[in-house]
Amino acid sequence: MIQALLVDDEHLALMNLELMLKEMPMVNVIGAYTDPAKAVQASAQLNPDVIFLDIEMPGLNGMMAAELLQIQCPRTKIVFLTAYNNYAVGAFELNALDYLLKPVKLERLLKTIQRLEEQKVEESADKHENKTVIRSFQSLRFQRCGQPLPSIRWRTSKSQELFAYLLHNRNRFVGKNHLIEMLWPNISYKKASTLLYTTIYQVRNCLKQAEIDLQINSVSTEGGYILETDNLLIDVMEWEKGIQALPAINHDNYAEHQRLFDFYAGDYLGDYDYLWAESERQRLRSIWLHHAMGMAEFCTSSDKIPEALTVYQRVVQMYPYFEQAHFGLMKVYNSIGERAAVEERYNLLAELLNRDLSIGPPAEITNWYEEWKQLNLRKL
Repeated sequence: MIQALLVDDEHLALMNLELMLKEMPMVNVIGAYTDPAKAVQASAQLNPDVIFLDIEMPGLNGMMAAELLQIQCPRTKIVFLTAYNNYAVGAFELNALDYLLKPVKLERLLKTIQRLEEQKVEESADKHENKTVIRSFQSLRFQRCGQPLPSIRWRTSKSQELFAYLLHNRNRFVGKNHLIEMLWPNISYKKASTLLYTTIYQVRNCLKQAEIDLQINSVSTEGGYILETDNLLIDVMEWEKGIQALPAINHDNYAEHQRLFDFYAGDYLGDYDYLWAESERQRLRSIWLHHAMGMAEFCTSSDKIPEALTVYQRVVQMYPYFEQAHFGLMKVYNSIGERAAVEERYNLLAELLNRDLSIGPPAEITNWYEEWKQLNLRKL
């Protein structure tokens, strides 16, 4: 969300700008002032991403206010509002992001917001550029500056699982007894304790050799460990935050939705049979499937037929028992007159479910297919 602060001594103009911005799901108006001095005073605490600032104001005019605002919150972008073109040069000398002629038009305002979004993404990318990223979709791996790091050679499979479990419970206390019960349930407590200490040492050593800035802190008073991940990015967290932050798919944000759809490389820790990861695996999978079906429906309704087919086909490839993706493919094939493809897809689904699960397709899909078949027989 773009956090916006508005400053204009004309109450009606201020209200109109606020109404237009509040209609945009990517903008949050955190303050609106007719008094520029009060806006300057509040700006440091509000810390907005952008300030829409009228130039022609009595007393403390926009140019003067902008200099004070940049001292209070130097990272904040300024967008000047003016009724006169001749203020533009002065505005840009103050490193303003943009200036808007009054009365502000919605189409022009949208372009400014788009520029703000683009800059915010670039700044975020620069901020994260040198951070280490932990990838946990499908397999566990590390990346820095956009490049994969050499795979860590865990001494044992227990070392890898111990690290994965601490990562799964990142920044939270994990008890020693719990780890012993999970990793060495059939070994005496004394021997299992020795194995735990040895494995913790091996994990720390592997991380150190790979120059990965991760700390496994011992909590001796409680008998356990905490993996601190404040200095790293974790792909599942960044992906889920991106999904949650994006408004409903439309033509303007389709590319970002597509990026997040492609980012999902496979199930959470999908290469490993960790039972403790199954709940999170299912949860993230459900989010991706919901997002994927929304993508496919948008593409279908927007006449992006090849894109819709690609989405459905990827879902079917990754999760062949997800019947609704097969159903979506049948409907898209029908919309473009591919009768043979509709029939082939239904038969493939029916055979798959019968062979592997001893069930038939859901009634909804079977009823649709039977009606479709009757309709197409009449056309022959």
